[in-house]
Amino acid sequence: MDFRLTEEQTRLQQRCRALAADFATRSAEHDRDASHPTENYERLRREGFYRLNIPTELGGGGVGLLGHTLAFEALAEGCPATALAFNMHASVVMPLMESAEVSLETKRRVADLVVRKEKLIAGNFSEPGTTSLIGARPITARARRVDGGYRITARKMFASMLEAADYCMVLAYPERATSPFAGIMLLVPRNAPGREVDANWDTLGMRATRSDALILDQCLVPESAVVFESDDIRPFRHAHLNWFWGSYTAVYLGVAAAAYQEAVKVVKTRQPAGYAQPLAYLPDVRRHVAQMSADLEAARLVSYHAAWLSDTRGPTPETTAALYRAKYVVGEAVTRITRTALTLAGAHGIFKGSRLEQLFRDGAIAAVQPPQPDFCLLNMATYELGLDPDEILPPLKLI
Repeated sequence: MDFRLTEEQTRLQQRCRALAADFATRSAEHDRDASHPTENYERLRREGFYRLNIPTELGGGGVGLLGHTLAFEALAEGCPATALAFNMHASVVMPLMESAEVSLETKRRVADLVVRKEKLIAGNFSEPGTTSLIGARPITARARRVDGGYRITARKMFASMLEAADYCMVLAYPERATSPFAGIMLLVPRNAPGREVDANWDTLGMRATRSDALILDQCLVPESAVVFESDDIRPFRHAHLNWFWGSYTAVYLGVAAAAYQEAVKVVKTRQPAGYAQPLAYLPDVRRHVAQMSADLEAARLVSYHAAWLSDTRGPTPETTAALYRAKYVVGEAVTRITRTALTLAGAHGIFKGSRLEQLFRDGAIAAVQPPQPDFCLLNMATYELGLDPDEILPPLKLI
């Protein structure tokens, strides 16, 4: 197996590291204020990153999930919240670009918004009553057909970069549908009548994602707002989980890498009074650094392999299991690495404004970000044991 990156991938990674260095200068401020890093989104727009993954035949960069993983790992090393929120753009746009169920007309329309008009698109599928511990997500948002368009009624949660994005892609249940699994996805402009934001995002970590709640009160959108509709939304969501949630794994890989780099810097430069050597020479410190290095490299290889499978083999059962494996391994690794890095920094590292303190809080979100660890293990085991998912008992008693 050839582990070498292509020249194009290396250049992309280098570009993202340069952007990350700039983003890092403002990361602590945005974290403290839980403010939108709008200047970072603007920089990404100027650098052409809005169209990074759009197919080349539609005017985009044509970067697949492996290139995306390299890019967002690097971006997250500078400002994790910027990378996590901005990833929402690709996570909702790319399933439309890759799906055979989406018409070419719709693909061209969305690509035109992104490529020519340079619009930033957020996404919002979560609702207050859902939980990623189970995975099943019934839709309470409703889209009612009216003259000239739709009226949407909903309260949505965790809408990253909601007020910074030009559009928010919303998943709702078509009011006239008869199937319990029906779904419709609509682009809601920032200034749509009936659209409000409940600025309730005051959280432990990833504060600058501003993943606020979206309230739609008979929100009116035109017919052209519809980008996908199906009597059974489940196959679409499953076929493109590589983007819907698999693309986020790279961000937490970047958090782990940043914490490791910062910890190495701390122990190599901090020399206790009365001693001739820095902390790096302490045996326990060397052991912890070696463990972090092993954790990080293992997580990196698992992530790259899952992305490579996605690019080369598509949504096969093997690819799906690999994506769950990557999310699980990275989530566990970033938790261990950020905790160990903070421990090595000692009491000096726990103050607000400390880089490691922020990375520790950002890393803590990894296990909470769907899919959660136990759900990843469930799906990995189902694949490894060759089980029929339909034969597995539901985790909770149904009503």
